[in-house]
Amino acid sequence: MEVHSHEHRHFMPKRPHGLLGLGEAKYKEMYQESINDPAAFWGRIGKTYDWFKPFDDNKVAHSDFHTPDIRWFEGGQTNISYNCLDRHVAAGLGDRPAATFEGDEGEVFPFTYSELLARVSQTANVLRDAGVSKGDRVTLCMPMIPQLMISMLACARIGAVHSVVFAGFSADAVADRIVDAGSSIVITATEGVRGGKTVPIKSIVDNAIIVAEQRGVNVTRVFVTSRNGQAGVEAREGEEGWVSGRDVNMDALAAAASPECEPVAMDAEDPLFLLYTSGSTGKPKGVLHTTAGYMVYAGETFKYIFDHPGPSGAAECSDVHFCTADVGWITGHSYLTYGPLLNGAHSVAFEGVPTYPHPGRFWEIIQKHKVTTFYTAPTALRSLMVHGDEPVLKHDLSSLRVLGTVGEPINPEAWTWYHSVVGKKQLPIVDTWWQTETGGVMITPLPGVTTLMPGSATKPFFGVKPVVLHQDGEVAEANEAGHLTIGQAWPGMMRTIFGDHERFRETYFSQFPGHYTTGDGGRIDEEGNVWIMGRMDDVINVSGHRLGTAEVESALGEHHDVVESAVVGAPHAIKGEGIYCFVTLRAGATPSDELRAALKQTVRKSIGPIASPDAIHFTQELPKTRSGKIMRRILRKIAAGDEEEMGDTSTLADSSVVGRLMKSRQAFA
Repeated sequence: MEVHSHEHRHFMPKRPHGLLGLGEAKYKEMYQESINDPAAFWGRIGKTYDWFKPFDDNKVAHSDFHTPDIRWFEGGQTNISYNCLDRHVAAGLGDRPAATFEGDEGEVFPFTYSELLARVSQTANVLRDAGVSKGDRVTLCMPMIPQLMISMLACARIGAVHSVVFAGFSADAVADRIVDAGSSIVITATEGVRGGKTVPIKSIVDNAIIVAEQRGVNVTRVFVTSRNGQAGVEAREGEEGWVSGRDVNMDALAAAASPECEPVAMDAEDPLFLLYTSGSTGKPKGVLHTTAGYMVYAGETFKYIFDHPGPSGAAECSDVHFCTADVGWITGHSYLTYGPLLNGAHSVAFEGVPTYPHPGRFWEIIQKHKVTTFYTAPTALRSLMVHGDEPVLKHDLSSLRVLGTVGEPINPEAWTWYHSVVGKKQLPIVDTWWQTETGGVMITPLPGVTTLMPGSATKPFFGVKPVVLHQDGEVAEANEAGHLTIGQAWPGMMRTIFGDHERFRETYFSQFPGHYTTGDGGRIDEEGNVWIMGRMDDVINVSGHRLGTAEVESALGEHHDVVESAVVGAPHAIKGEGIYCFVTLRAGATPSDELRAALKQTVRKSIGPIASPDAIHFTQELPKTRSGKIMRRILRKIAAGDEEEMGDTSTLADSSVVGRLMKSRQAFA
């Protein structure tokens, strides 16, 4: 992969430092210790959490990337639910806001730490009374309602392994995850509402259970909650689709249960949760995270990246954290649920979409709840850029002090809009890079510490050792592109693929022995900043030149009429592969041959003639998953004109987009 980017802008950190008072010199000192002596570094931090039995100081860290075998905080026993809730209540923070849920139509459901602890304990007692115990896998398929977070924490409280499945998946996709996890218990909701549209979640789950049974996994109990969580409302026996003897009303049972539930002492390496991510073979991978390492890493990354004082300073902290992710994804686990609650923070969750009922919904929520730290996806920002600056400017965003992005590299143009329009050129942007597999953020700026560079995730977090390798395993020089790997273990990393440890070894540790392979391309510049260049399979070989699609997309984004683009390779009779660009324009811009020519010239000027697009396909819609990620394998099929074997499209927000794009496909010039 060759480097053609010419982004060199620097934005110095604002002074004074944030709440933590961490400066660049202190960061460097802490980082070096975390790499040179990870056991001492993480052992000291681990002791700031509550343990039923302390971990062995001589067994803080064990890692073997060849087997692979990763263990942290051995000998210790703890419970993440206890650390998220009980210890804050015991410290006198019970009346502090813990979580606020904003519904699709603006309904608000607030919970203090005491209230959330009581609700979690009631749900845990219901599960325990039904025979759910330590190690059992429980599938959760619910919309973004309070019971989803409550159910996660309840499972963790009694030692059950939660497997959250995004509520927008098809029945087949839900069944795949039930079967792989071997779940006999499901918690779901009658329905969800998203963007004003009702989603029949219970019926989707019912169909998934039928498919799972045909594949040999029997679900024996389905706990059903209503969307508003009120006992006896909506989730009632006798309604259509209700299976007597299997389905039970969670709301009624929880309301009658005791608000006290003793947490189970979990060994440090006991499983905490499964979360499924896409696999290259098409079969989802059950990423397994364990208790103590994930807890410490999620808590510490949230603390430092969002500049929160942690439990010791929570009483005086008025921060409100708004993470727009769905809990069905890892971001919703780590930075909507566990990370904030471990720190005694106030977390805002949102059921709806950013453009309903108007394109200022995010900014309205920020104004309404006085949000101070905001974490969203670049694709959401680009979808809002289409509507111009006015929806942002009409709202009071003066409470904000940290902005963040997650899910994909943010192109410099979206970064600049976020910084200038949303942040008023005053707020730090933490452009975070990480994966479901890593458990928490790996590469990120720290507010008030790191010099910001649009398009770069900048510096590694504590304990993270990024190494860029060439195909032959040799370490790349500064600014040379290659495979981004991680050279040593960190507490939050996954421990295995559920039921398939050999696939875990083969996927992440076989290509470059002794390194965790991320699957992303990247480079590290002279100052140690990490630049993510997209998935290694998102590389186009044009006449022998390997080009990263992310760089072409960034170049297209330099044109003022472009809001978003997706670039893929397609067979070319002369070049081997040609560059096919799907381009979304800003409101008011009109597709034309003149604009195509201008865009090609923009890319040529930014990167060089070798990167000049062979086809530009104007479209206001792209095949995106419900989490907002562009499904590039489908775009590659469309670009190639291959209508056969599109594969699973069940995770698309709108699968009809595929047919429309195929009909309007552009031929190579």
